[in-house]
Amino acid sequence: MRYLRARRREGFISVIAWFSLLGIALGVATLIIVMAVMNGFRQELLSRILGLNGHLSVYGQTNRLTDYDGMADQIRKIPGVVGVSPLIEGQVMTTAKGIARGAVVRGVRPADIKVRKIIRDNIISGSLDDFKGKDAILIGGRLAGRLGVNVGDRVNLISPKGNVTAFGTVPRMRAYRIAATFQIGMYEYDSGFVFMPLEAAQVYFQLPNAVSNLEVFVENPDKAMSLSGAITEATGRTGRIHDWQQANASFFNAIQVERNVMFLILTLIILVAAFNIISSLIMLVKDKGRDIAILRTMGATRGMIMRIFFLSGASIGIIGTLAGFGLGLWFSLNIETIRQWIQGLTGTDLFAAEIYFLSQLPAVVDPSEVTAVLLMGLGLSFLATLYPSWRAARIDPAEALRYE
Repeated sequence: MRYLRARRREGFISVIAWFSLLGIALGVATLIIVMAVMNGFRQELLSRILGLNGHLSVYGQTNRLTDYDGMADQIRKIPGVVGVSPLIEGQVMTTAKGIARGAVVRGVRPADIKVRKIIRDNIISGSLDDFKGKDAILIGGRLAGRLGVNVGDRVNLISPKGNVTAFGTVPRMRAYRIAATFQIGMYEYDSGFVFMPLEAAQVYFQLPNAVSNLEVFVENPDKAMSLSGAITEATGRTGRIHDWQQANASFFNAIQVERNVMFLILTLIILVAAFNIISSLIMLVKDKGRDIAILRTMGATRGMIMRIFFLSGASIGIIGTLAGFGLGLWFSLNIETIRQWIQGLTGTDLFAAEIYFLSQLPAVVDPSEVTAVLLMGLGLSFLATLYPSWRAARIDPAEALRYE
């Protein structure tokens, strides 16, 4: 520690050492924060996507399934399957008060939608008990806000697959009453999804006694595709099966690529700080040449000299890494509060839901990743001290005292 303290002649060396410590601390903290945010993004998106969509989807050969209840009963008997829901899906235009917005309509049974925790627990107005009958719908809170409607108001749904008349194809249009609105925290769903009772959807989309597909929910979403063979046999090989990983492959692959690239780029910050440790220690060794020579003449071994400079450099790395760990962990655990504070201070929107899909900035700290970052910071710091320490131990006392 005495070797690291600045004297008048060694002030510049001490400044470099402090910058090295700060660089390692910021590098470690930034790496922990970015990894936590990327993990949070993936987990939040995954929980919302899998909470609203089935883990597997069974489609008919012509996008129509007629004996859907019989198929659903057979699929429910498969070990690992926890639920099966018939579904009708179609694109519509929603209009109200002169405002039009595109949306996706999903026809589901009221009993099936009530067991979906992500919707049941995020109803912001109205009640799921009113989600029944031929004219009730459930829409996202952001979509309701854009249309300027609320519970009890009516919304017109216009389907591009219209009725064929003597004058051509006329789009189907019908008014529905809003039974409830939901806000699950994912922009795409809150601003573009409409749920309708299955029987009403069969009438609206002209699919009597048929559905678009079956949504299958399993115990372990990561192993969903392993059940595809059993589901194919249960449906009599009449359906096409898609799992959630296929449907969202490009999305999650993009997140993984971004995560890996950010890890690589931010590791360079720690690497640069490690080079600063090397430069500061080399300058310190050069400046302490006479002191090293005197210690050697007094009986100090090369190992003792090497240990002095190794501990000097390692202390910078250890203190910087631990400081970065504390800063990164604190920032990750309070990132949403910090975001709100900065937004209030600057008056800007730092996390637009329209761009990032989520309404809040998520962060999930993975202990294994934090451990890897700490070990990397400490390892680079220790490696950076080896050459300067070896150089100090190789100094010839006679030569050093002669030039002094």
